Amino acid sequence: MTPKVHTLGNGVRVVCDPLPGWQTVALSVVAGRGARLEDEQRSGWSHLLEHMVFKGAGGRSAKQIVEVIEAEGGHINAATGYERTSFQVRALKGGLDLGSAVISDLVLRPTMDAADLAREKQVVGQEIAEAADTPDDLVFELAQAAAFEGQPLGRPILGTTMSIGAASAETLGAWRAALYAPDTLVLSAAGAVDEDELLRLAERDFGRASGAGLPTAQPAAFSGGTKAVAKKLEQANLVLLLPAVGVKDPDYFALRLLAEILGGGMASRLFQEAREVRGLAYAIDAYSETYADAGVLGVFAGCAAGDAVELAEVTAQQLKGLTEPVGPAELARAKAQLKGAMFMGRESALARAEQAAGQVLLFGRTLDPEVVAQEIDAVTAAQLAALTEKILAPRQAAVAVLGPKSALKAAETFNRALFG
Repeated sequence: MTPKVHTLGNGVRVVCDPLPGWQTVALSVVAGRGARLEDEQRSGWSHLLEHMVFKGAGGRSAKQIVEVIEAEGGHINAATGYERTSFQVRALKGGLDLGSAVISDLVLRPTMDAADLAREKQVVGQEIAEAADTPDDLVFELAQAAAFEGQPLGRPILGTTMSIGAASAETLGAWRAALYAPDTLVLSAAGAVDEDELLRLAERDFGRASGAGLPTAQPAAFSGGTKAVAKKLEQANLVLLLPAVGVKDPDYFALRLLAEILGGGMASRLFQEAREVRGLAYAIDAYSETYADAGVLGVFAGCAAGDAVELAEVTAQQLKGLTEPVGPAELARAKAQLKGAMFMGRESALARAEQAAGQVLLFGRTLDPEVVAQEIDAVTAAQLAALTEKILAPRQAAVAVLGPKSALKAAETFNRALFG
């Protein structure tokens, strides 16, 4: 059954996805705003805010917020992305009432104590330092910065110690009111949920929310560039990004299939050529990252420093090879993998709730998975070849290399091998 979407009087949208026979329920409350709305001075504020609301809300302390959920067998969590912020509760059947009440307190009634904020800035500062010390985190940040230089998408979601240090309880409270405004909110529940109960709880807990949200983000522009950083490591870490399409583009599923064929699994071209045939890397994969209006086709690899240059050449060769139509068996396998991941993901109530919320934010409705599967099946080999040509046409790439100095030439090699 296609989940139903309702809209409260203040603009909050509600999605109900009942699953008969389930003994658990998942509630996801998603604000369709995130780090992409930040300017440089407020970089990291959305993530800091997500931390802060858990320090106290609705009269409960930080400890009481988690205790009251866990006492009923549930779990609570949250996540901040570039384009949305999500609060989730998983609970046993009957736990929707409590979950909705607690999340509404977090989103609408956080305490925002100045002393708590000072401590949480230290915690986030440690998180920033940890990311800088983790090569396979840092290399992605470097690539993102090269891809979208000078734009919110090019800045880390965590922000910097300087930018989060500038936040006060008052300014962060004002940021909360704009970021979590009712016109940006979607409540999505899946599993052991009754539609009438969900609508009653949504009206009770979110129906009186008010305020105006932030303006729409400026269009993203892929800039490209190179970030090659020498660091004493055992391995070289490479991230190679190319400009692609956004989630609303007609070529979205073609992009997903392209990433799958290039490096999505053990049968993919990169895994077979770079690892199985040449033994250049233990870890190598391709992926697509999509936003509302933009996207990237990416490759990540970890390899010995002495193999980085050859690995860059192999990756460029495999990308250029996709300008030729793929064979029927290879295309069919990629489609099966993409559809399998979609339908398997729907066996999780939380994944269903999150997916439905994201679809409502992007398209104003939920998407029938059978229709999505048909769209995947409709993609042709000619479309994939044309999309590859489109991706390569700007002759732009964002390349990040992190590791021993001898590996840094891989960036130049990749660009030369791909674009001449």
